[in-house]
Amino acid sequence: MKSWKHAALLVGGLGFSHLGNWIYFVAINIALLELTDGSAAAMAGLFVIRPIALLLTNFWSGSIVDRTDVRKLMVLTDVVRGTLMLFIPFASSVWLIFGLLFLISLAGSFFGPSQSVYITKLIPAEDRQRFNSILGMSSSGAFLLGPALSGLLIYRFGTDFSIYFNAATFFVCALMISLLPAVPRLEGTAREPVTLRMLRADWGAVRSFVLTAPSFLAIYLLFQSAVIIGYSIDSQELTYIKQHLKLSTEQYGFIVSVTGIGALAGSFTAALLAKRISWRWYLGPATLLTCIFYFLFYLSHTFFLAAAAFVLLGFFMSYAGAGYATWFQKQVPADKIGRVASLADAAQGALQIGLTLAVGGLADGLGLQAVCLFFSAAAIVLGLFLSIKVLGQNPSKPIA
Repeated sequence: MKSWKHAALLVGGLGFSHLGNWIYFVAINIALLELTDGSAAAMAGLFVIRPIALLLTNFWSGSIVDRTDVRKLMVLTDVVRGTLMLFIPFASSVWLIFGLLFLISLAGSFFGPSQSVYITKLIPAEDRQRFNSILGMSSSGAFLLGPALSGLLIYRFGTDFSIYFNAATFFVCALMISLLPAVPRLEGTAREPVTLRMLRADWGAVRSFVLTAPSFLAIYLLFQSAVIIGYSIDSQELTYIKQHLKLSTEQYGFIVSVTGIGALAGSFTAALLAKRISWRWYLGPATLLTCIFYFLFYLSHTFFLAAAAFVLLGFFMSYAGAGYATWFQKQVPADKIGRVASLADAAQGALQIGLTLAVGGLADGLGLQAVCLFFSAAAIVLGLFLSIKVLGQNPSKPIA
């Protein structure tokens, strides 16, 4: 990779931030589970905060992302998120915690599209599949180390320390990104204010792009629908482990950690095979296998079966994530990627809110295992159609 120094700095900053996120994730889940006496609906509420924030901001945030210095925007959002994170240990109620998490998610809604734009403009097209796999490997490493380190920190210092640690990782990530070079903005519009007229024009540009790329829309809908179902049943993962499998917090931490091992192995092999295997196999069959192992996890009745299912789930999820990122960067023009990604995230957020709340509500009424098996089976069907769509396309022609 010609820009390997820049790539290493970007992967390092994002990877360290991912580590903090996983340390925080375990801490906040355990704290809220104890605070709400294991309510499935309350845990589902935690998982819809980010989608709600995306829904409120992403109809217009892409217009800012495509017209500003995305490197500076990424630094700013990390500083804001780190600062807000410092206040969580002082929150005295669940609703106050949710409020702070909502503000953090609002700031974070600018980071994802900015990251997509920055990677697309910084990393040459021929290196993106490998870069996305390496970035996934850093995320998987955080997935592996984060929960184990979180358990150690919680045991030694308490959940508040884990939250402070996550705040620090935001600041470190901001520092590392600030050392990277700027990339070109959308010419002639850097100082243009965001107006309703501009937003309508941007929505029209995204609509025109989507209407001229029906295959893009079909693949996007199939992949995101399967992924959103996975996110929705993820909200019940801890509840299932604690209440159905009757496992301890330490065993929960172990399952999350071995999932990280699977994800790390998947990302590592995906990076090694990036020049030999088409991203189509990453995007299609890997997504299908991820959905299958979600189903097998919620079908499991012992600790070992649950752990095995999650190891393989993590392995194939790494391939699916790298494949999707590479496909998206290939299909969307660089000068539109912020707006397309933002509006796509808004639609994704709306669907995720509905599904997550539905899973939580139905689980409380109909039984957690049955509901999660039903939704994961639906994800398998979507993954199957996605594989057929992606692999059925003539490799010599563009997929969109």
